[in-house]
Amino acid sequence: MLDALKSLFENNVISEEIRAEIQEAWDKKVTETKLTVTAELREEFASKYEHDKAQMVEAIDSMVSEKLAEEISEFTDDRKNLAEARAKYVIAMRENANLLKEFVMQSLKKEVTELHEDQKVMANKFGKLEEFVVDALAKEIAEFHEDKKDLAETKVKLVREAKKHLNKVKSTFVEKSAKLVSDVVGKGLKKEIGQLKEDIDSARKNDFGRKIFETFANEYSNSYLNEKSETAKLMKVVDLKDGQIKEVKAEVDAKSKAIAEKNAEISKISDAAKRKDVMSELTAPLSKEQREIMNDLLESVQTDKLQKQFDKYMPAVIDGKTPAKKKATLTESEARQVAITGNKEESNVSSVSSEATSNIVDIRRLAGLN
Repeated sequence: MLDALKSLFENNVISEEIRAEIQEAWDKKVTETKLTVTAELREEFASKYEHDKAQMVEAIDSMVSEKLAEEISEFTDDRKNLAEARAKYVIAMRENANLLKEFVMQSLKKEVTELHEDQKVMANKFGKLEEFVVDALAKEIAEFHEDKKDLAETKVKLVREAKKHLNKVKSTFVEKSAKLVSDVVGKGLKKEIGQLKEDIDSARKNDFGRKIFETFANEYSNSYLNEKSETAKLMKVVDLKDGQIKEVKAEVDAKSKAIAEKNAEISKISDAAKRKDVMSELTAPLSKEQREIMNDLLESVQTDKLQKQFDKYMPAVIDGKTPAKKKATLTESEARQVAITGNKEESNVSSVSSEATSNIVDIRRLAGLN
């Protein structure tokens, strides 16, 4: 039939409309056939699936039943064997409980005895260790104190031995330097003070002349005198005097700075005198040689710490034994005072200070300063 329809289509025997209707009917029939065949196949596969499923379930059920029976049988045998083993274990434990208890008690007693012995041995060792540590620590502390004492004594000894050589050089240096410094300072100060007085007198005279000239100039200008040339000359003189006055004022300022420096020197002298009083009070009970050694030891110590350092070096200085010196030497503080005041005695320091203060007051008064 398909061949006949194909020949008809190829020979164009039928029209296009009929061909379209036949094609439509054909397609519809093919679709219906496909649906029918698909439904039949689904039913066939479903029935086959249910059949295979039933067979598989039956086979699995039988297999699980067999395996479960075997496992239950084995479990029952194991449970029975376990009960028999437990009964045998209980019987054996009852028979061997006393032996085990006796063995445990003996072992525990032995271990406790060994523990007590070890504790006693450790206690003895700790006691010996503590004694050893205490002895060693006591020896170290004693050695430390001895070393500290030896250090202070060594320092005092070094100062005492070095002082012999230092005093020779110091005495020579102090004598020469004191003489030179005294001469230079005396000449320089005398020259500066004399020049300052002359400058102040000159400044006062110039100031007085300027005031007189200003008064005269005012009177002259009020008198209507027509002497311009003389007035110009006088004005030039006045300007010249004003310049000189400014120079004198500058010199006066310089002298004021010099006075301030002298005041600083006086302050240093006062501090040195205060330190000397403290040192004299501390070293009063000592002998001459001990006093000199203590002065050298306390040379670089601040004034407020003198007492503490004095107490530190006091035992070593007192215990030291050296022959007495025949010739007195100068300490650094005495040398400093000699360098400032010349070869005068210590009692002259206050007189020098008062004299310098009076000179400064006179200089300020001459300079017109309060």
